[in-house]
Amino acid sequence: QVQLVESGGGSVQAGGSLRLSCAASQGTFTGYAVGWFRQAPGKEREKVAAINSSGGRTYYGDSVKGRFTISKDSAKNTVYLQMSNLKPEDTAIHYCAAERQVGLEPKFLRGDYWGQGTQVTVSS
Repeated sequence: QVQLVESGGGSVQAGGSLRLSCAASQGTFTGYAVGWFRQAPGKEREKVAAINSSGGRTYYGDSVKGRFTISKDSAKNTVYLQMSNLKPEDTAIHYCAAERQVGLEPKFLRGDYWGQGTQVTVSS
């Protein structure tokens, strides 16, 4: 079982950048697909990005394609979400989620383990 700890959220102006980190505080990400989800008040939870267990395949939601990049550092047991050209509509609590399945296509990630979430606020 893996425990996830997110960090890196904050407040920025539109057009700015943030990098979120998801660290495995217990266990490792070996064999896990990992993704980022977000939920804004009154809205459905949205899958933002995901990466497979090897780090070789990624998925991005349509709303973030070309602006966000997900990456995995296996040595540090950390998955990053680099967010650029942020927009007010990116404002939400962002959650890291992991699912233990080697070979899982990242677009199918649902998440068996979840972090506590980190707030991202983008002002216009």
